[in-house]
Amino acid sequence: MTGSLWEATTPADVRVAGEPLRGDLDVDVAVVGAGLTGLWTAYYLAVADPSRRVAVLEREHVGFGASGRNGGWCSGLLVNSLGTLAARHGRDAAVAMQRQLHVAVGEVAAVVERERIDAHLAHGGTVTVARTSKQEQRLAEELEEARAFGFGPDDLRWLEADELAVRCAMNGRRAALYTPHCAALHPLRLVHGLAAAVRRRGVAIHDHTAVVDVGPRRVGTERGVVRADVVVVATEAWSSAWPGRERDLVPLYSLMIGTDPLDDDQWDRIGLAGRETFHDARNLIIYGQRTADGRLAFGGRGAPYHFGSRIDPRFDTDQRVRELLVEVLRDLFPVVGDVDVPYHWGGPLGVPRDWQWTASLDRATGLAHAGGYVGDGVSTTNVAGRVLAGLIDGHRNELTELPWADHRPRRWEPEPLRWLGINFSRHAAARADGAEQATGRTAGVRSRAWSKVLSTLTGR
Repeated sequence: MTGSLWEATTPADVRVAGEPLRGDLDVDVAVVGAGLTGLWTAYYLAVADPSRRVAVLEREHVGFGASGRNGGWCSGLLVNSLGTLAARHGRDAAVAMQRQLHVAVGEVAAVVERERIDAHLAHGGTVTVARTSKQEQRLAEELEEARAFGFGPDDLRWLEADELAVRCAMNGRRAALYTPHCAALHPLRLVHGLAAAVRRRGVAIHDHTAVVDVGPRRVGTERGVVRADVVVVATEAWSSAWPGRERDLVPLYSLMIGTDPLDDDQWDRIGLAGRETFHDARNLIIYGQRTADGRLAFGGRGAPYHFGSRIDPRFDTDQRVRELLVEVLRDLFPVVGDVDVPYHWGGPLGVPRDWQWTASLDRATGLAHAGGYVGDGVSTTNVAGRVLAGLIDGHRNELTELPWADHRPRRWEPEPLRWLGINFSRHAAARADGAEQATGRTAGVRSRAWSKVLSTLTGR
C-alpha cells in the first residue's frame, strides 16, 4: 500500500468539507490556504472579534498540504540554534523566541482541549539520541549552549543510560537529550478539528476554489473575486509558485512511512510509553512518533530538491527513499524487523534561505504572508497565526515585537545554483553521517570536513 497513514486513520465524521465559492464576495479578511497557518489566523481573528467576516479559500481541501502530512510533532525546538539567532537579533530576542515556542506547545494543547479536537495529542516530550561519539559531542554542546542562555533542566536535560533505556530503547544508544516541550499528535485530525472550530465561529471555508491571482485587497479565483481589507497568503511551500516569490522559499520534500500496529511485547522493548517523539543526532534529519493506535510513524529528509522549485504529486512518494526509511527504522528498532510497513507518503515544506520563518503585513496593500517553517510548522503556525492576528488588529505585543514579525530573509540563489547548492548540502549531510559512523584514523578528519561543508552551505 502507498498512501498516508494520517489519511487512512481520519474518519469521514472528523473531516470538514467547505463549499466552493459561488460568485463575488466581500469580507474583512480573506485567507488563501486552508492549512494550519490560515486556520490558526482565522481562529484568533474570529475569537478576537466574532462579528468579523473571514473567508478561507483553498484550491484543494482542508489540510491538503504539509499541515495534514507532517510527522505530528508539535515541537518547541528551534530550527536555528540559539547562538545563530543571538548573532542575528541579540541574546534577549533569541531567548524570547525560544520561550514563545515552548508556550506555543501548551497553547496548541489548550485549544485542542477547549475546542474538543480529537487530535490524539500526548504531551510526551522529545528524545534526541546520540548513537556515535560525534553525535554525543553535538548533544553535549547543545546542552551547554542551552545552559548559557538560561535554560535549565526543566527545559532540556541529559538522560542517563537507565532512564534512556526506559524512555527510548534505540539500538546503539549512547546518551540522549530530553525536552518536555513537544507533543505528539495526529496532524490531519488537528487541522480538520481546527477547521470545524473556525467554522463554528462563523468563518467561511471555500474549498475546491482555485486562486489565480492575489493583489492589494483582492483575490481572484476561478469562481469569483473576493474583496477584503486584508488578504493573508498562507500557502507555505506552494508560495514559491506565486509570481515574484520564486526565490523567497524553496519546496523541499520530506517523506514518511507508517507501520502496522505493534504488539505490547514489541512496545515494551522499544519504550516510548509516554508517546515521546524521537530522533537521533545525525545531520540528515529523521523524526518519528508512536501513534495513539500503536504504530510507528517515521520520516526523513532524504528526497532530492527538484530543479526550478518544482512541486508535483509524483514527488510525494519515492521508492528509494521509502526503502531507506524502512532500513533506518529497523536499524533503530530491530524488533520491528518483521512488522509490515504499508504506508508511504510525503510532500513539500517551505524553507527560507536563512531557515527562519516569518509573518508580515503590508498595511499599504493589505497583503499579509506567513511561512517558512522548515518542517516545524505544527507549533510555529500557531505562533504565526497569533502574530498575524495581532498585526491585522494593530495590537503590538510580545509576539509581534520579536524578529519573526516582518522578517525579510535574503532570497535564494537563481537556478542552477539553487539546485546545485541544495542537493550538494543533502549529499554533504549524508557523507558527514557516514564518516561519523566509520572507524579508522581518517574518519574524524572526514567527519569534520563534511560537517564544515554542511555548515557553510546552510548557514545554520
